[in-house]
Amino acid sequence: MKDMMKGFRWVPVVATIVSGTVAQAQEDSLKDAEGGRPHVKYLSEITLVGRNTRADIHFLPEVVGTTVNAGKKNALIVMENVSGNVVNNTMRQVMGKVPGIHVWESDASGIQIGIAARGLSPNRSWEFNLRQNGYDISSDPFGYPEAYYTPQLNSVQRIQVVRGSASLQYGPQFGGLVNFILKDGSDATKPFQYETQQTFGSFGLFNTYHSAGGRKGDVHYFAFWDHRRGDGYRVNSAFGVNTGFASLTWKPSEKWKAGLELTHFDYRSRQAGGLTDAQFAADPRQSLRDRDWMGVRWSMAALTFDRSFSTSARLNLKLFGMEGLRNSVGFLRTPDLRDSIHPLTLSASPRRVDKDRYLNAGLEARFLTDYAIGEARHTLSTGVRGFIGDTWRGQNGRGTTGSGFDLTVSGAFPVSLDFLTLNTAFFAENIFRIGRDFLIVPGVRWENLSNRVGGRMGVVGGQEVPALTETRTRSILLSGVGLEYHVAATELYANASQAYRPVLFAELTGNATTDVIDPALRDARGWNADIGWRGRVKDWLFFDMSLFHMAYRGRVGVLAQQRPDGSFYNLRTNVGDSRSRGVELLVEWSPFKLLKTNSLKGNLTLFLSTAFVDARYGDLRIVSRTQAGLEVKSLQGRRVEHAPSAIHRAGVTYARGRLSATLQYSHTGMSYSDAGNTAQPISTGVTGPIPAYDLFDLSGSFRCNERVSLRAGINNLLNERYFTRRAGGYPGPGILPAEPINGFVTVGVRL
Repeated sequence: MKDMMKGFRWVPVVATIVSGTVAQAQEDSLKDAEGGRPHVKYLSEITLVGRNTRADIHFLPEVVGTTVNAGKKNALIVMENVSGNVVNNTMRQVMGKVPGIHVWESDASGIQIGIAARGLSPNRSWEFNLRQNGYDISSDPFGYPEAYYTPQLNSVQRIQVVRGSASLQYGPQFGGLVNFILKDGSDATKPFQYETQQTFGSFGLFNTYHSAGGRKGDVHYFAFWDHRRGDGYRVNSAFGVNTGFASLTWKPSEKWKAGLELTHFDYRSRQAGGLTDAQFAADPRQSLRDRDWMGVRWSMAALTFDRSFSTSARLNLKLFGMEGLRNSVGFLRTPDLRDSIHPLTLSASPRRVDKDRYLNAGLEARFLTDYAIGEARHTLSTGVRGFIGDTWRGQNGRGTTGSGFDLTVSGAFPVSLDFLTLNTAFFAENIFRIGRDFLIVPGVRWENLSNRVGGRMGVVGGQEVPALTETRTRSILLSGVGLEYHVAATELYANASQAYRPVLFAELTGNATTDVIDPALRDARGWNADIGWRGRVKDWLFFDMSLFHMAYRGRVGVLAQQRPDGSFYNLRTNVGDSRSRGVELLVEWSPFKLLKTNSLKGNLTLFLSTAFVDARYGDLRIVSRTQAGLEVKSLQGRRVEHAPSAIHRAGVTYARGRLSATLQYSHTGMSYSDAGNTAQPISTGVTGPIPAYDLFDLSGSFRCNERVSLRAGINNLLNERYFTRRAGGYPGPGILPAEPINGFVTVGVRL
């Protein structure tokens, strides 16, 4: 902990932001007669949060269910109030008021989201702990944490975002937690309620959404089915997506509740491939690939159990499982090489087929209770977790010469690997209340993690080339502490928490003849820290401003090495460190409410969400092979790749009666695609800078009556030409252009 606090020497004492109040209506009922500060509210069901407000951004209460949020930088997004393109999961709009969220927009259909913060990589959101209703949805949180499934946002009720200090309660990721809370029918007042939304948009977009929910006695239920298809902005980028969900909850009394949830997700999309810089400048819509496809199928099930022993003591138990398939077929060469017909065979070359299969199961139990020492009331949250995940991976299969989604492989997969993950964890956090206004929240997490890798890396001359078989078992102890001090209706907060990134499956595999895995290879470790001030001033000002520091130590990389006999090999080891620090600010202001303007004139809300990030490498070694032998370099002082130094979003919303309209501006600064900070793009388009870009989005909604509503929007209003990613593999490689100006219209009906 002493080491963690050194990073704050550069941090001036700065204030924090609005606290756990959730909706103004709830504030009024909870205010203390003397100080006017909201008391702690224990929310057993998240559906209560923000119910009587039109605001789309809130802070999490100190305690929600069995989890502790006090002293942590967090945000709660109320999806019903978000203005923007929810159908296509446009995250720059959905998370517009969460400062510093970096979004990759390489998937025009919004099938998979790529988000990150504080200089981390947005690659399929793998630096965040992604969950749905509190359980994991990624491939394997410890060995392959990429998220191929994202809930359809039409069905999402709330999104919880907890920054790096979430590592103590939810797991090791440096980025923190993003938890999608789906609708469940708990707020239904009738046995049957139905909702449908039909969306039409640019580039052949069509989305149909149907949901039904209700309550009958002790039971409430909810189910939805969503289908989305489109042609895509670029040639060869058509897609089709299906998402289904069903939940059934039985609550025989205020003390008992049990639930069952089932989720299905599948999609198939053509992959237009990447472009070189010259090709992007000539026509970003073009595609040099017409035989590339990707398909995913995700099936999940969860059993939940809640037991309330008193108003402040409760148990939550989740048993969850997942089966997932990730399949791709295509011609995966750089865009300077065309996929052409061979003049002798008059056919295209065989495509590459890759397949993954994931089987995961987990159990997580959490218990929260209040206890008293003298006159002071404190809160303890504890939990245990068990997880098992098995991944099979087949790569470089020799596919067909056709152009359809055909996964037929000639012979066996040259690369055939099996990965096994076993994880158990224990975690605890305690809120110590000192007087009325000061909270100290220490926490600890102990993890035992085991990874096993086996299989082959290829077949040469009919002989298998075995993979470097690895079994690694280790125990990790994380600790942290949060502070919170209430000043009127605002809070000063600070926290520092340790985190780690497990060695991934790809880092544990290598060709036995050319690669060596360092026996001392260890998980990357580090810590996150925040200090800030947050709060709400009556109903006209909402703010959160903070400083952060993140240390990321022991990054894993590959170093070229030479043996005494002169032969070369690749050593996979820990190569160095990086650190990120900066400022995150959110201000939302309602001038009409400040001036007490006649409510018949409506309400005007302005917001600014901004982040300045300085993410740089420390003493990170690079050893490469040259004609003269080995060349050693250090990347110290270089900027971390995929880390814009500034991300700004600002907007204005006008609402009057049933009408609401929002104009949002987004700026994302320049970043590099590689750790070497290559300033001039290479000919393939894979490496080079990612230029800054500025976007305007316009959206609005109108509720015709209690049953019928309209929503419409125009994204990229000024038709900016930009890209957010240079891919090295799927779905590229090369530049992946983002969408030009496009629009949508949604008609919704509730019965």
